[in-house]
Amino acid sequence: MTTDKHGSAPAPSHLNQWRSIGRILLKTAVLLLLFNIIFAALYPMEALGDITLYNWLLRGRERLPYGENPAESYNLSTFNMPAMFASHRLQQPKAADEFRVLLIGDSGTWGWFLENEDTLTAQLNEMGLEDENGRSVHVYNLGYPVMALTKDIMLLEEGMAYDPDLILWPVTLESFPRDKQLFPPLVQNNPKRVRQLITDYDLDLDAQDGRFVDPTFLDSTIFGQRRNLADLLRLQAYGVSWAATGIDQAIPADIPERTSDFDADLSWQTFPEPATLTTADLAFDVLNAGMAIAGDVPILLINEPMFISSGQNSDLRYNAFYPRWAYDQFREMLGETAVAQNWHYLDLWNTIPPEQFTDTPVHLTPEGTRLYAEHISKALQSFLKIED
Repeated sequence: MTTDKHGSAPAPSHLNQWRSIGRILLKTAVLLLLFNIIFAALYPMEALGDITLYNWLLRGRERLPYGENPAESYNLSTFNMPAMFASHRLQQPKAADEFRVLLIGDSGTWGWFLENEDTLTAQLNEMGLEDENGRSVHVYNLGYPVMALTKDIMLLEEGMAYDPDLILWPVTLESFPRDKQLFPPLVQNNPKRVRQLITDYDLDLDAQDGRFVDPTFLDSTIFGQRRNLADLLRLQAYGVSWAATGIDQAIPADIPERTSDFDADLSWQTFPEPATLTTADLAFDVLNAGMAIAGDVPILLINEPMFISSGQNSDLRYNAFYPRWAYDQFREMLGETAVAQNWHYLDLWNTIPPEQFTDTPVHLTPEGTRLYAEHISKALQSFLKIED
């Protein structure tokens, strides 16, 4: 071993290198920890959702993003509300001659097993409706799968920021059961928004319901949000394919058919047999909250069309969703409430032929949707003249 002029041996160079690497790794770990702590404290997920390529580099989507098979549909489900709306064509500035209509509701409104050009929104837009002041009616699809009125009003509240002139709100009994109001994952993963709705409108819902997804501190870090952050990036990436193809849903070649024959079964939801339904069972308070959220913007409430079977035990059940006793009570309650509250109300429950329904009692074929749109347009033409 060689020595320096003082007779001492220098530190091996590789030891210095390992010390440098160790210092770098330690500093990196500290910085990562610091970034995660800051991220968790600020929790900027909603702000990040506003960052988008849609509506400037990529065209806006026709409906809110929802997808169970992203690779085939160029779409995915996210619970980030700002990201959902940032990807939608509703983000486009409202024209001076535009009469803006928001359409909220369930998967039938969203357009399950329908191409974008066949949805209720698209077919209404194709009709070239105008109000009495010559403004063109533009309808925007804010429907979203999974039935619950609470999900509807959460989306409506977000949509009110986009200056609508009218709201179309198709509903059906399956969205009314009180124990279903906190069932949709979109609701469960937006606890802050839903709890504020519960407080503001005194809803008969449990703000501490165990189904709410309340992130812990670790869940709120970059590490804990890595899946959600990746989904935000994927939503942008799928936008390229969406813009090129217009595909946002994987529609099978053979769409399954709704059930027409039933067992001799009178049960509905938690009721094993016929019973008298009350407002304790059905969330009419949530419906009222939606009306309040709209404020001075009128809502046309629609009892949406449903499949009516003529098959086995159809004297007991209208369809797989509803025994006759439950639906008849609901329809009477909804109509009476609409009259008492002086709501604009359109009852279309039995207006579409049975063969125009697909896999469920509320999903329509393109032709069925066209007939549905025609019924709405007739009411809408009169409504536009009355309101302006």
